Amino acid sequence: MEYFAKRIIPCLDVNNGRVVKGVNFVGLQDAGDPVEVAKRYNQEGADEITFLDITASHENRGTIVDIVKEVAKEVFIPLTVGGGIRTLQDIYNLLNVGCDKVSINSAAIKNPDFIDEAAKRFGSQCIVVAIDAKKSGNSWSIYLNGGRVDTKIDAIKWAKEVYDRGAGEILLTSMDADGTKNGYDDELNSIVSNSVDIPLIASGGAGKMEHIRDTFLAGSDAALAASIFHFREIDIMDLKRYLKNNNIAVRI
Repeated sequence: MEYFAKRIIPCLDVNNGRVVKGVNFVGLQDAGDPVEVAKRYNQEGADEITFLDITASHENRGTIVDIVKEVAKEVFIPLTVGGGIRTLQDIYNLLNVGCDKVSINSAAIKNPDFIDEAAKRFGSQCIVVAIDAKKSGNSWSIYLNGGRVDTKIDAIKWAKEVYDRGAGEILLTSMDADGTKNGYDDELNSIVSNSVDIPLIASGGAGKMEHIRDTFLAGSDAALAASIFHFREIDIMDLKRYLKNNNIAVRI
């Protein structure tokens, strides 16, 4: 299904209260204070912001709740938060401080009924299911725990299941492409986009404006990226003008 305007979503990986960036999920560099970075993206024309609490555990779950509370005061575009969300209470706590959507990953794989329960309680529009996929032969397998554990579950079948269970969006990260800046895995994005009737957020691999154009042409509804925005390699409004010139609908 085509959703009208394509969205540009900077992703902030948060580690102990700071924004960080790595390659293929390792080698982290500091990229600033989350509130300041989020404010900048709000001013620069991002459509949404996603926070991923990459070291999430119950011990530091409070950190991200506090950050979201601060960011929500300063930023007027939708905020999505993921990382370590395991219970309906975790979701409630985040929505309660101003987060618009939550992204669940490991908890959904370990207990797929959690997707149904969360969608029923908070509405599908609040529930994003994140899928970390890696190619293996002619198929893609999904991984748990920030890409550390191969579940041997087929990514395309899983995407269909999360859609059937009430997820409102899918955030699909190609682990092969993540941080490489060689482009998204648009073969995978295209297959998943054609298999479900909810928006697909492409993640992992953006390095140039063309990569973002290509993923939209492949069927993705939103493009998520981190380092190209954090380190100002691509300006969001320049990107949107480029996409508009390529006949891709964006909000300017």
